[in-house]
Order: sequence, then structure tokens, then C-alpha cells
Amino acid sequence: HVQLVESGGGSVQAGGSLRLSCVASGYTPTTYWMGWFRQAPENEREGVAAIASDGSIIYTDSVRGRFTISQDNAKNTLYLQMNSLKPEDTATYYCATSGYPLSLGFLSDYVGYWGQGTQVTVS
Repeated sequence: HVQLVESGGGSVQAGGSLRLSCVASGYTPTTYWMGWFRQAPENEREGVAAIASDGSIIYTDSVRGRFTISQDNAKNTLYLQMNSLKPEDTATYYCATSGYPLSLGFLSDYVGYWGQGTQVTVS
């Protein structure tokens, strides 16, 4: 059983920065990619960024150039550095892992484990 614990959310003004962290613990099955999703009220959960086991990275268009995903395997920690934040980035952000290749798609359908979520509010 994998546990994912996010931290680092908060409230910031537009143009500000936050760094989210996600620590993975417990039994770790084969993981092809880890990533961040977000969900705003009344919206569907959307993929924000993912990093695959081969090091490849993808971003959704709306955050490319502003957000950076990274991981520290020694610490079993996934990060999301968010710069130049905008009000439309306001959402609950979820850490996720997948046992499916990223080539199949960066979709919540392929997520095996979710974190509990951390709120990001940009005003």
C-alpha cells in the first residue's frame, strides 16, 4: 500500500511562488510515472505535470514555462515548483503515481495511488 503525502500549499498573490512536495512511503509497486493533478471546484481533475521513470517530463500547456516538476529519489519525494502563479491556478493539487507507461496518456484513469491533496489559492 503506497502512501502519498503532499505539503506546501497555501495562499499567495498573483505572481507569487509556491513549492509543493509529495513524499511517498510504504510498499512501492512498479511506478512508470509520478505527477501532479489539480481540481478546481466544479471542474474535472486535470493533469498538470508528470515525470516518468526514464526522466521524460510533460506539462499541460497552461503551466509550461511557469511550473517545474522534479524528484529526489533518495528522499522518495516529488516536487512541483510553481512560479508566476495566476488566479486560475487556484485548485486542490494532488500527487499521483501510475503503473502504466506515460505513453498511454497522462490521465487520471491510469493513476494507481493518490495523495490527499493540498490547497493552492492565488488571489
